[in-house]
Amino acid sequence: MKTNKPFKLIRKVPFVFLTGLFLVAFIVFNCKDDTEGDDPPQLPPEESFIIDFSDFDDSSDTLSKSTLTHKNWGHAYFKASVWNLIITISGAVPVAAFLESFNHEPVYEGESTWGWTYDYTIGSATYTAKLKGKIISSEEVKWEMYISKAALIDPYTDFKWYEGVARFDRTNGHWIVYQSPTENHELIRIDWTKDWNNNTGDIKYTNIVPGGPENGGYISYGIVDDPVFDAFYKIYNKGANNLTDIEWNRTTKEGRIKDPGTFGDELWHCWNNLLLDIDCP
Repeated sequence: MKTNKPFKLIRKVPFVFLTGLFLVAFIVFNCKDDTEGDDPPQLPPEESFIIDFSDFDDSSDTLSKSTLTHKNWGHAYFKASVWNLIITISGAVPVAAFLESFNHEPVYEGESTWGWTYDYTIGSATYTAKLKGKIISSEEVKWEMYISKAALIDPYTDFKWYEGVARFDRTNGHWIVYQSPTENHELIRIDWTKDWNNNTGDIKYTNIVPGGPENGGYISYGIVDDPVFDAFYKIYNKGANNLTDIEWNRTTKEGRIKDPGTFGDELWHCWNNLLLDIDCP
């Protein structure tokens, strides 16, 4: 009986060689090319970077209110507006860069890293942002934001303005924000949490300027599941060693403030839905 020649040829090939061929084929067809990457990580929520001051930012309405009848709400407004001004001025460039990232799609850069690159403008200045998201474990993503400014005055290239780590499910994380390209030191640490099921969470800005007199001072803002007061600020003035507590209802606008430095006591001072001073219930 004749033997098929190709079969005879295969029989002569060493078993080890054949095993190697099968192994190579398995690797080629079953391992994903690193240039393709995995699915990109989702960006941390806007609430991870931005404190909501919308209930205390109507300056035109504030000017029309008597300090005698709206004293309690007015002090809460003042405390919140100071931090609002600080964050708005010092954080304009990095905050705008973060918000703009939601309008762009990332590109895989290899080594479990995705990049968002885009231009944005503030006034007449144009900036280029490069946001990097690197998957560092099955649970966490490391984020870095590099910003460049092309200008005749004070230009800079790829300044790392902030970095942080967030859980893959976007339930908590932190950011470290640096001062500026000309003062490259730590400025603010942002810690945040988010409960997606209940739509609650909190964010805390802590002053971490090395050796600064207000290092350790902070403002925290949160939304909680409470039928009476569902939002709060805690504002700690490190220099004065004074903690201000503010709580209010986002729907009715009723609220209260506890501020020993302002009122000279540890009591709550309340306002009603018209922001008028009232005795606390």
